Amino acid sequence: MEVRVTEARTHSVEAEVASRSPTAVAMRRISMSFGGVRALEDVDFDVRWGEVHALLGENGAGKSTLMKILEGVYRPDSGEILVEGKPVSLRSADDARAHGIAMVFQEFSLVPTLTVAQNVLLGNERKTRLGLLDDRAAVETTSRIFEEMNVDLDPRAEIGALPAGYWQITEIAKALSQHARILVLDEPTASLTKDETQALFDQLRVLRAAGIAIVYISHRMAEIYDIADRITVMRDGRKIRTDTVAQFPVGEVISEMLGRAAERQLRRVNPQTTSPVHDPAAPPLLQIRGLHSANGINGLDLEIRAGEIVGLAGLMGSGRSELVRAVFGIDKVTAGTISVAGREVKIRNPRDAIEAGLALVPEDRRVEGLVLAHTVEANTRLPTIAAGWHGWLATNVGDQLAQKMVERLDVRTSSVRKPVGLLSGGNQQKVVIGKWLLTEPEVFMLDEPTAGIDIGAKLQIIETLRQFADGGKAVLVISSELQELLEISDRIVVLRDGRADRELTPDEFESEEALHRALQGV
Repeated sequence: MEVRVTEARTHSVEAEVASRSPTAVAMRRISMSFGGVRALEDVDFDVRWGEVHALLGENGAGKSTLMKILEGVYRPDSGEILVEGKPVSLRSADDARAHGIAMVFQEFSLVPTLTVAQNVLLGNERKTRLGLLDDRAAVETTSRIFEEMNVDLDPRAEIGALPAGYWQITEIAKALSQHARILVLDEPTASLTKDETQALFDQLRVLRAAGIAIVYISHRMAEIYDIADRITVMRDGRKIRTDTVAQFPVGEVISEMLGRAAERQLRRVNPQTTSPVHDPAAPPLLQIRGLHSANGINGLDLEIRAGEIVGLAGLMGSGRSELVRAVFGIDKVTAGTISVAGREVKIRNPRDAIEAGLALVPEDRRVEGLVLAHTVEANTRLPTIAAGWHGWLATNVGDQLAQKMVERLDVRTSSVRKPVGLLSGGNQQKVVIGKWLLTEPEVFMLDEPTAGIDIGAKLQIIETLRQFADGGKAVLVISSELQELLEISDRIVVLRDGRADRELTPDEFESEEALHRALQGV
C-alpha cells in the first residue's frame, strides 16, 4: 500500500483549514438514560479539524453511546451538538451523513465477492441513463477518491482476495464517498497485522493533513500514542479528563479508566527474579512431535509443562492459528503425534480434543466462540454439548454453573438468562473463557484472547490465565500484541512457515524490539 503526501497539497489544505472554525464537532452536556439507568451524564466532547482524538474507556464507560448519538442512532435526553460551531439536530444516520459525519465500525460491512469499487459505492451505486449499474463510473469515482487519499489500490480488485488492511482502507473510502469530513473509527486495527496497522496509520496521517477530523476508539495503548493528538477518557458515563498525548502518560490514562491506581499490571514470570511454578524437568502436559496438517503446519515440535504459559508469536501466515486449529481437531492432522499428560491421543474432531483435556478460545469470539442470540447460561453449556455430555443439562444445574462462572470471572450481566450478544466485548470474552474453564481442561489454548477488549477486562483475563497455570495446568497464548506476550509468557515460541523457528526465554526477550527482530528472523 503506497501512501504519498505532496508539499503543494499540504499547503492548499492548510489554507482551507485556516478558513474554518477550528472545531469540527462539539458535544455539550450530553446526557442519556436507558430504562432509568444513566448511560451518559453531562458529557462534553469535541474534535478539531486535522486532529486524531482518541476516545478511551472500559467497556460500558459510555463511548459507544456517545458516538451513536453523534451518528444519529440515539437522541440524547439533553445537551446539544454543534458542527462547525452551528447547532444541529441529528435524528438519523442520514442526518449525520448530511453533516459529513461517518462511522467505520470494528466489524467490516463489505461484501467479499464484490470489487473494491462496488463496495465503496454500495448503497450509492452509479447508474446509466437506463437505470443499469455503471461499473465504469464506479471505477472512475473510486479512483478519484483513492487519488485524494493518496492510496495505490485497484478499484477493480475483488475485496475478498485482499488483506484486511485494504478492507479497512476501503471502509474509509466508502465513508469519504459520502462526503464525510468527520470520521469515527471504532477499533479499526482489531483484525490487522502490525504492518497493516502501520499502513492504516500512514493513511490516517494523510487524512489528518487534509483537515479531516478523526475520532479514534481503541483499547491498544501503543496505537493511541502512535497516532493520536489528544485523549479523552470516559468512565461510568462521564468524561473524566481530556488532554494532549504529551501531557497524558499511559499510567495516568489507565488509572483514569479504571478509577484507581493501576497497581495490577500484567505479570511476567522471570526465573531470574521469581520462583516459577512449573518444573522444567517435569514431563510436558502437551507434547507435539512432527506435526503436519492440511492447513500448513510442517513438522512442528512443541512442549508445554504444568504451570507454564507459552506465548506463540509469528507473522501473518506463520501458522499460529493453524496450529491450534489442528491440535483441537478443527483441521485435519496428516502426520505427527499429540500427547496430553503423557498419553498419546488421536484427535479427529473437537469432541476428541475436549475428551483429551484440551480447550480452545478461537480468534473470533462472535462467530466461533458464542451463539449471540442465546443466553449466558446456554453458552456455558456449549462445550459439554459438543463433547456429548448431557448429564448436567437440567435448568437449575445449568444456572448454578453459569452463575459460578459469572462470579469467578466477574462477568457484568444482570442475569445468566440475558442474551450474550447484549454484553460488552470484554464480558463476552469472559463467557467464552469461562465456559471452557467449567470443563476443567489440562491444556488451555487461546487465540488473541484480549483483542478488542478494555484494559480492565484484559488485566482480569490475564490474571485468570496465570491462576489457571499456577494450578498445575498448561496455557498456550497467541497474541499479535507483542508487549502482551512479553508480559505474560514464561517462554515464547516463534513460528515461521508452519514450524517452530526459535524459542525465547525471559532473559532473551527483554524488549518488544527484540521480539520483533525475532519475528523477522534476525
